[in-house]
Amino acid sequence: MSTLLNSLRTELRRGTLTLAVLSQLRSPQYGYSLVLSLEKNGITIDQSTLYPLLRRLEKQDLVTSSWDTTESRPRKYYVLSKYGMDVFLQLKKEWEQLSQELYELFKGDDQNEFN
Repeated sequence: MSTLLNSLRTELRRGTLTLAVLSQLRSPQYGYSLVLSLEKNGITIDQSTLYPLLRRLEKQDLVTSSWDTTESRPRKYYVLSKYGMDVFLQLKKEWEQLSQELYELFKGDDQNEFN
């Protein structure tokens, strides 16, 4: 069961992490600042998950990137494209609706689980 549970948990987390990352890219962020911003809001993400996700989002034209070389250590900044903002807003709306529907569906489960 733990293998199945881990697989289902990974599948559930994948979509929510995409939405979480998109939500933080309304302003330019570099990788580490994005990790900190997400952690500040209780969402942990490994760098081994974040960077492939950012590359995928860029390949899908949801995010654009640019290098800032003004500091001693160059940083690659990511930000939502216009298309990415449109997609994010639609996904956010669908997430809010789905969350509300699941909340209503699960309401009362805690009381009924042991009966």
